[in-house]
Amino acid sequence: MKGVLITYVPCVTAQPMEEIDPNRLPRHIAIIMDGNGRWARRHTLGRLAGHRKGAEAVRVIVEACREIGIPCLTLYAFSSENWYRPPQEVAGLMGILRDYISSELKRMLENDIRFNVIGDLEALGEPIVGILRDAMAKTAANRGMVLSLALSYGGRDEIVRAARSIAEDVARGVLTKEAVDSETFARYLYTADLPDPDLLIRTSGEYRISNFLLWQCAYTEFYFTDTLWPDFTKEELLAAIRDFQRRERRFGRVSGQAEG
Repeated sequence: MKGVLITYVPCVTAQPMEEIDPNRLPRHIAIIMDGNGRWARRHTLGRLAGHRKGAEAVRVIVEACREIGIPCLTLYAFSSENWYRPPQEVAGLMGILRDYISSELKRMLENDIRFNVIGDLEALGEPIVGILRDAMAKTAANRGMVLSLALSYGGRDEIVRAARSIAEDVARGVLTKEAVDSETFARYLYTADLPDPDLLIRTSGEYRISNFLLWQCAYTEFYFTDTLWPDFTKEELLAAIRDFQRRERRFGRVSGQAEG
């Protein structure tokens, strides 16, 4: 993937906040939260127990990002392909999602966090859609951080939907074909009001982005760790940010021309 620098990290030691440069924080961190099932197997538990433990890690990382001062955090919570999982697991995941939103809404309001969803929201059905829309409405005025959950989300589907919408607007005369460039295209994506991710973290030692933010990750820095998502801590997050801050982001330029 041209323009993408990848780091693989087998293990992590604690990194104090003092080693983080507050002036060079990523504006947007995206995380592929992988490893709940393997965590459950290691602890001889059912898969849903792993997902519940993963929800606890979400709470820790959201709070850490807010404390550190990360403006945008996007978590890959449920892909469009996850619908093919056993129905009982999907139902359990929807229950965990419902419980998470219900329990965390108060914290989001107290901590000035705007809640956002990207993906095919309607595919989730009621009552989940109603709960999500209610949380988005109640936090809409918050400005401290944007927390986005990617739900029923697929990067290819997002691009196809954007292309279809653009074609429809051109056909209706709302948009001319000459006006379609990369900036215009980006405005038709689910993430139109978000900056592209500066840093993408994937847990559990896998080396792929699994159909996540395909357009947006053109120049994202990647960080991989063996740690399973339920075991991912604030210390791991700080290590990823510290690694990010050591990189020179050139965006296709040569060294010395780089933009921050």
